[in-house]
Amino acid sequence: MNPFHNQSVVSIRDLGRDRLEAVFEATDRIRTMPPERRRELCRGRTLGYVFYEPSTRTRLSFEAAMSSLGGSSLGHADAASSSAKKGESLADTVRTISAYSDVVVLRHPLDGSSRFAAEVSSKPVINAGSGTEEHPTQALLDIYTIKKEKGRVDGLNIGIVGDLKHGRTVYSLLYGLSGYDVNVHLVSPPSLRIRPEFAYGTKRRMKMSTYGDLGECAGEMDVLYVTRIQRERFADAEEYAKVRGSYVVGLDMLRRMRPDSIIMHPLPRVDEIAPEVDSTPHARYFEQAEYGKHVRAALLHLLLNKDA
Repeated sequence: MNPFHNQSVVSIRDLGRDRLEAVFEATDRIRTMPPERRRELCRGRTLGYVFYEPSTRTRLSFEAAMSSLGGSSLGHADAASSSAKKGESLADTVRTISAYSDVVVLRHPLDGSSRFAAEVSSKPVINAGSGTEEHPTQALLDIYTIKKEKGRVDGLNIGIVGDLKHGRTVYSLLYGLSGYDVNVHLVSPPSLRIRPEFAYGTKRRMKMSTYGDLGECAGEMDVLYVTRIQRERFADAEEYAKVRGSYVVGLDMLRRMRPDSIIMHPLPRVDEIAPEVDSTPHARYFEQAEYGKHVRAALLHLLLNKDA
């Protein structure tokens, strides 16, 4: 029996390691499937997307994923182009688009928005980013990338650097990794450390160390996951200015890392990874983005097909 069928994906915490691995196995199957067979998996199905915040990779990869499965997509890419500008509630928007589609993908700036949407929607809802909470499909593709590029997840030293306080990709990744045997190194300015309520609940399930200087632990990393300082989450521009550019990964930092270490980034990047890093064997962030299309295709297939 397919446990994903017709279920919403709001938090990576709702899945557990077994279900993460089930998504990865489905991703492997779909990636190697002949295109003509793949296009039959969701033929005639429609993905509805509702994005109240900007997005490039997440929205486009969901559209590309649905297209590769033979389905279609509809929706709006920003609040200004929707009836939200006229004052329509999130509940009414979600109810409407769920009437036009088979699965709803939502990104919204408020914490709790995706769980609320899942309660009012008549179709499965996929959280594509809810406030500062989570971004579960990003965690799925992140862990899949690690698995493909390093050959395993267990036993790795994984560094996460940047805006850990506001980064919803960070929280989802950590929740997902908590089911594996990994050593996590958290690197950030003091003001951008992991929120206390998260650290309290997760430190009991995984090995975590905290640093202020990336150079202190760079040589230990198998995977370095870099995140941007999220300017849009700061209420005070002066506070953002204090931490902007706190960490820049350049060729000098690569020399301190293991020769086979990889660098990942959920993108978009600003100035936290120097462009010259792109051409090195360490860079995996564009491969990571490509994996996203396949992982999201596998998830859509699992949600929409009882016998997947």
